[in-house]
Formats: sequence, C-alpha cells, structure tokens
Amino acid sequence: MAAYIPDDKIEAIKSTCDIVEVISESVSLRRAGRNYLGLCPFHAEKTPSFTVSPEKQIFYCFGCGAGGNVFSFLMKQDGLTFPEAARTLARRCGIDLPSRKLSPFEKKKLTEREMILTLNGEAMAFFRSCLFSEKGREAMEYLLKRGMTRKTIEDFNLGYALDGWDHLLRQFRSSRKPVQTALAAGLIIPRKKGDGYYDRFRNRIVFPISNAQAQTIGFGGRVMDDALPKYLNSPETPVYNKSRSLYGLDRARTKSRETETIYVVEGYFDRLAMHQFGFENTVATLGTSLTADHVRILKGFVGEGGRAILVYDSDQAGIKAAQRSVAVFQKGLLEARILVLPEGYDPDSFLMAHGPDEFRKVAENAMGMIAFMVESAVEKYGLSIDGKVRIVNDLRVAIRAVADPVARSLQVKHLAERIGVDETVILQKVRQAGGSPARNDRRPSGRPDRASVATPAHPARGNGWRLERQVVTMMLQFPEMIADISERRLLDHFSDPLLADIGRGIIEYYNQTGGDVAGLVSRWEDAEKKALIARLALSDEHWDRSGCTNLINQFESSIRRHDKELVKRIEAAEKSGDINLLAELLQKKQHQARKTMQRRSGPSP
Repeated sequence: MAAYIPDDKIEAIKSTCDIVEVISESVSLRRAGRNYLGLCPFHAEKTPSFTVSPEKQIFYCFGCGAGGNVFSFLMKQDGLTFPEAARTLARRCGIDLPSRKLSPFEKKKLTEREMILTLNGEAMAFFRSCLFSEKGREAMEYLLKRGMTRKTIEDFNLGYALDGWDHLLRQFRSSRKPVQTALAAGLIIPRKKGDGYYDRFRNRIVFPISNAQAQTIGFGGRVMDDALPKYLNSPETPVYNKSRSLYGLDRARTKSRETETIYVVEGYFDRLAMHQFGFENTVATLGTSLTADHVRILKGFVGEGGRAILVYDSDQAGIKAAQRSVAVFQKGLLEARILVLPEGYDPDSFLMAHGPDEFRKVAENAMGMIAFMVESAVEKYGLSIDGKVRIVNDLRVAIRAVADPVARSLQVKHLAERIGVDETVILQKVRQAGGSPARNDRRPSGRPDRASVATPAHPARGNGWRLERQVVTMMLQFPEMIADISERRLLDHFSDPLLADIGRGIIEYYNQTGGDVAGLVSRWEDAEKKALIARLALSDEHWDRSGCTNLINQFESSIRRHDKELVKRIEAAEKSGDINLLAELLQKKQHQARKTMQRRSGPSP
C-alpha cells in the first residue's frame, strides 16, 4: 500500500507531525538540553536512556538500540506496517490521503489489519445504534440502573448486541463487507454443524476496547442476567492482544501524566465508575494477569518516579491476583502499591456507595507490594513457628527480585521485625532463592552512559572502523562536508559495508533532496540501519569546518598508512617465499589500484 500514498503526502506528514508530541502520548518525556529523555517503551529500565530529538525528528534508545523516525516509532510500538503508520499519522495531522475506489488488485493489497480496524469501527457504530434504539431500551435501563450516566455511556461508545444469532452478520452482508474479515476480527464464529456463521456477541452490553490511538481493536460483552459466561471478550486477532491491551488506555493518558499515578482495576464497570467519579487515570485488565508489556505501557504513562495502584476486590481471587503482579512490577522497575477494598466491595460498588472522597482516603493507605505480601502471608499462616517458616519461604523469591540492593536490605529488615526472625537467617534464605536480582540501571540520572550503549553484535573493531563511524556521523551532523567526502571518494575505502552503504545513501539522498535525517531514515526498511543512523545523528559531537577537515585528513592519512603497510607485507612475503600469502596481498593491492583509478576519473555519483 506504500505506492498508494503519494510521496508529497509522506513529506507533508513528516513536516506536520512532531515526533515529540507523538511519542509523548505513550512515553513521559522531559527536556534535557536540545533533546528529550524518557523511559524506553521497548525495554525495562530505571534510568531514562530513550532520547528524542525535536530538531532532527528522530528517536534513539541508548539502552536497547531501538531508533528511527516518527513512522518507525509507531511501527515498532503498535506493530504497524509503514502504510498503516502513515495513515494513522495523516489522520492525526488532518492530512487527507487519496480515497479513490480501489481496484480488485489494490483491495488484495490492503492489509488484513487495516480491514479489521475498519470493520471493528463499523461494528462499534452498529452496537451503539442498537443501544440507543427501541430494541436497546432494556440494555439502556440496565446501564442507568448500574449508575452509569448518559455522558459516560456516550463517551465510551457503549453498545448493545441484539438478542439473535446473526444481526451483526446481516449488517455486514448488507453493506457488502467480507465475511472472512469479520471472522478474522473475531466478530462472528463458524457454525459447528453445517455451513455458515453466527454472531459472537448476542444479547450483551458491549464495551469497545481501544488502543492508544483510539482505534477499536476488540470488544467485551456482559450479560444482563445470571447467564454464563458473564463476560465474553474478543479472541486474539492481528490487532488485539490482551497481553498488551488495557481498557480505557486512550483516555487515561493525560491525568496519568499530571498525577504520575495510574490505577489498575479488573472490570469494565470498575473502569467506567472510576472515570465517572473523577479518576480518569484508570485502566482495566482484560481477563488476564498483568504482563511485562502492560507494565512497560503503564510506566510510559506515569514516567520516571511514577507509580501504579492496583485496586482489587476484597475476595481471595483479588489477593492472589495481586500476589501474581509482584514479580512483574519488580522486573518492570515500576513502583506499585496494592489497594484491597473492604469486604464485599469492588471499585464500582465502593464508589457508588461511598463516593470519591472516601475512595481517596482508602487509596492513601495502599500498601507497597512486598509489605502487602508480608501482611497477606501473616494473615494466611499466622505467627507460629511453622507459620514463620512458610512466610519466609513464600517471600524469599519476591524479595530477591527487588532490584535496588538498599531497598532489598530494608525489605529483609522489615520482614525480620514483623515476624520476629533473625535478619541474617532471612537474608540467607533470600540468597538461596536462586536466580539473580532484577537488573538495576545504576547510571546517574540525566545523561545516558554512552559506553554501555547497545550495539549490534560485531567482531572487535579497530581505529579504522572508529574513523569510518566518525565520518558518517559528521555527514549526518555537518552535511556541509558531504560534497568534499563525495569528491574525495572516502567511502570507497570503508571496510565496514554497513557504514559504507549508509554513507552512500546519505550522499544520494542529500544530492536529490537536501533533506533531513528523519527523511533519510525512511529510505531504508532495515531496522539496524535505521537505529544506527538515529544513534549517530544523536551522538554528542561538536562540528565545525576546521574539525571536519582534520577528520578527513586523518582518514586519508590512515589510508596512506594502510597502503604503506601493505607494501611492507608484500616485500616480507617475497623474502619469506610465502607464495599463497603473496598472491593474496597482491590481489588486495590490485583492488586498491582500481579504486585509485576510479578516484582520479571523477567524483562518486
């Protein structure tokens, strides 16, 4: 589909969409000199190493090596193709893309993901129209009786799936939508006997599930009586993965940033009630335990120093869910607290009964994750000798997972005092738990440590490779020297094919467009090249013409020095009578001679 988006539209998107604004929707950024820093959304870290340049319109993580432009970010963050990322950004910027009628061939080229998102949007509109129709009166009364306001119902696009086997299916057929796409979207199910399909959601309140870009990726359905299953969710699809999705995510961003806090609840109605009572910084899990991907998303919303408050029902299932979350948050390096509501309440019923002020008071007493586990274990096992042994055995793995050694020591001390067991004994048990503590990035806050930057695996490299990398960096950061580099054909002497390819691409791109780094990144599909360009473009170098000229002279001196060394090796091979080595060295010398002739014949293209 890239061919269906004109180049001038791609350029318009690049010049209109600010990469800082786009990335800020999922990563909390702070100003650091000319750039912005944040916690990387692609790997767990405690100290920010994710850098965004508003000047160059690119990003790079000095921790994991991810990098690129605004298109690259959306493609990696949301698993989009380039055309999907382009269309998403075009909608955001108000740029109209061609919407001519597609030919049969072009329809086949339209990605399954895009078709599913479009169909999900139509399904949401259909469910919504059913809720506000005469046939949806009972469903609307049910929602209002549950305490939902009409504003909440409209804001979250709640809907109703009619009681019947094929209402949605017939809607799709009447609008000539492909049945196979509806099947791939999880909206219909094949009949067990015979041919045909039927609607997945029937006689249920429908909750549309959106991604961070407010696109409908799936649905949840709830019955209005005691029928089972009470809740029914969309299956995994090319656009919906419950391990990376959270209900209400698109509406929680702003308040989460402001408060550096995000609440995590378990149900749709819990999320809606929290929002209705002023806790917009709330998301809900979708029938699954919290995952590492969830934690990375939450951390991006609250930023460095932020926290998550996990709100659970008071029943044993809620306590077990909270205990399962401890390890995930420890590995994700995000502070989390546990709020277990009074007996008999979930967030929805508690807010309806007691209001937001009382909820805030209870939330202020939310316990840290390890402290919560300690109290839960004490309540479960008691403080008998056998109980204390069980408590320590239950907690030793969780305590060992604490990344910060000081915090880990304090947790051991707290447990020792709480149950009356010698601190050294508990510490010994923790050390015997196996594995290693979660990785803690101990770099000082502020500038990332460039010495520990993630780079692709390569054999050991010498001074020649470092000079080549500096030349490419100079081309990116001081493009005034590109003409000199081209004229002197320096790239012909590069030993690293990746750097040589990037250098030639820079010359060709600037000769054609005189464009920026963000546009250069779009030139290649290879992720390694994109990341390397972003990394070199964002490296801290201070260039002027004198320094650039010195670097070029230094590189040319290294070429001459290499030539002299080759001549000496040839002479030594002749003296020693090593015929094989001599033939190999002479071949190298002939190759260099051909390059010299090319340089004398004119500048590189």
